Amino acid sequence: MVKKITIDGMTIGEGRFVLVAGPCVLESLELALEVACEVKKICDGLGLGYIFKSSFDKANRTSIYSFRGPGLEVGLRWLEEVKTKVGVPVLTDIHEPKQADLVSSVVDIIQIPAFLCRQTDLIMSAAKTGKPLNIKKAQFLSPYDMRFVLEKAKESGNDQVILCERGTTFGYKQLVVDFRSLSIMRSFGCPVMFDATHSVQMPGGQGASSGGKRQFVLPLSRAAVSVGIDALFMEVHPDPDNAKSDGPNMVALSNLRGLLEELIALDDLVKNKLGCVEIEEA
Repeated sequence: MVKKITIDGMTIGEGRFVLVAGPCVLESLELALEVACEVKKICDGLGLGYIFKSSFDKANRTSIYSFRGPGLEVGLRWLEEVKTKVGVPVLTDIHEPKQADLVSSVVDIIQIPAFLCRQTDLIMSAAKTGKPLNIKKAQFLSPYDMRFVLEKAKESGNDQVILCERGTTFGYKQLVVDFRSLSIMRSFGCPVMFDATHSVQMPGGQGASSGGKRQFVLPLSRAAVSVGIDALFMEVHPDPDNAKSDGPNMVALSNLRGLLEELIALDDLVKNKLGCVEIEEA
């Protein structure tokens, strides 16, 4: 039985997938509001639940000279404005245990970055806020190993956990997605999310920054939806080629509606006719 998580009237873990989308990093308040408003309009028209996401600090950029974001204080102020003015729940990630309480006062979901999902103190601090967590599976971990990450959150008093697939390291500068991981992680009793845009990332692919192949976002998303997911994570931007972070793998805002229409049709077919594919816990 999968734990259902309710956020602002949306249920994650039952029915149609929920979209988690926004620019990779908070570049400006104006951009955040523009993206949130447009994506909400699209999702409302398609009958899709929507959660805005963006980072106040990209603490794991390739180069020390890369843009990181506005920082904690300003970033949380912008996220709160998006939440209030657009009327959508918000998600952001933390990198240090001391950030958990302050971030939880604003956001609806706390995200644990993939590289940090084994950091026990970080997981425990985030879990103890009582907020739902989205924990990304590390690029170097087996999906079976995520049961121990989940256990850390539960032992800290929080069972509102989503586990997120975002690709696995496959040689230098390449990721590959093992779609079995979605069923494996869902068998632990928690909803699963597929991170469609980071799964097509090429870490360090442009030398001092990461590259990516955004043309593969749709086919990989189709595959994930056909397996059965509870949430879909996508980074979107009005002008990905000039974005300050993760541009090569982000989806253009103008292409989002058509992409979602196709995925919703497939999701409805899978869940209404076939049901989510699940496996026994190994």
